[in-house]
Amino acid sequence: MTKILLSLHVLAAVLAVGPVAVAASMFPRTLRLTSGSPDGATLASSRTVHRICRVYAGVGVAVPLFGFATASSLGVLGSAWLIASIVLTTAAAGVLALGILPAQEAALDRAEQGEAPGGGLPRRLALLTGVFNLLWATVTVLMIVRPGSTTGA
Repeated sequence: MTKILLSLHVLAAVLAVGPVAVAASMFPRTLRLTSGSPDGATLASSRTVHRICRVYAGVGVAVPLFGFATASSLGVLGSAWLIASIVLTTAAAGVLALGILPAQEAALDRAEQGEAPGGGLPRRLALLTGVFNLLWATVTVLMIVRPGSTTGA
């Protein structure tokens, strides 16, 4: 059962976090293009990229759920590397839910009204996305290296 849970956890991470990381990274660029374009095609692209972020963020909830099930199955719930990963995952989720997604929505609202993003919003979104991606990269390394792990892998 542990191998199935671990497989589901890794698949969920790849299929949910990957698209959010890529789409969130693309949004500032599409936003910049939207503000300088008279047509609706670039605005539609920005909406699509935001929708990808929103939908896959919801799907991404499966990652920690399968992760907890896997950790429980392995008996490593109290391991320092896992606790650090949980803290970093929570931070990444916070950056996404409280920073990236609301800022994307605000930018889209402004763009739909014909206003430029203003206030350095594309830069802020790029920074938040970089932090989000760095947090997930760190979690990935912790999941592979597992310092102090006694599971033999």
